[in-house]
Amino acid sequence: MEGGGGSSNKSTGGLAGFFGAGGAGYSNADLAGVPLTGMNPLSPYLNVDPRYLVQDTDEFILPTGANKTRGRFELAFFTIGGCCMTGAAFGALNGLRLGLKETQSMPWSKPRNVQILNMVTRQGALWANTLGSLALLYSAFGVIIEKTRGAEDDLNTVAAGTMTGMLYKCTGGLRGIARGGLAGLTLTSVYALYNNWEHMKGSLLQQSL
Repeated sequence: MEGGGGSSNKSTGGLAGFFGAGGAGYSNADLAGVPLTGMNPLSPYLNVDPRYLVQDTDEFILPTGANKTRGRFELAFFTIGGCCMTGAAFGALNGLRLGLKETQSMPWSKPRNVQILNMVTRQGALWANTLGSLALLYSAFGVIIEKTRGAEDDLNTVAAGTMTGMLYKCTGGLRGIARGGLAGLTLTSVYALYNNWEHMKGSLLQQSL
């Protein structure tokens, strides 16, 4: 019996040594001062230093000199693509509405379906081209202004929107340039106000107190 118990203890010790459980563990005093933020208390019998399990830093590595937030150049691709897709969808719906309206006196037949399909395709391409061109101009002006000023704030947004409207309507003369610039200034100002609404409301509450 003793021989069997000795062999069992020996085999258990061998397995424990193989898995690293037979080494010297950490005492309760060592584990008492270890911060376990966001973690449940670990068992003192685990042969693992809990300090290596606490992750106070980000889990990703950024290239040297890179920012944690995407700049205007990275967002330009998303902006242009999103505007093109939005314009195509809106144009398709508008083309469907116009096609049904123009062919309401015609019976359902192949010529009517072809005419509706042509209207949907034409309007979708038109609106996708329009919104895509505006997004391209806005993104280009935003990147240029950001690189020139060396800062990224709402002033870049408003300036880029104003210049986009002025350039897009430059074929309409001075009046067209003024209208385009005013439209771009208004839209981007509303967008900037919407983004900073919570911050402005908090500042007003602090001032009132």
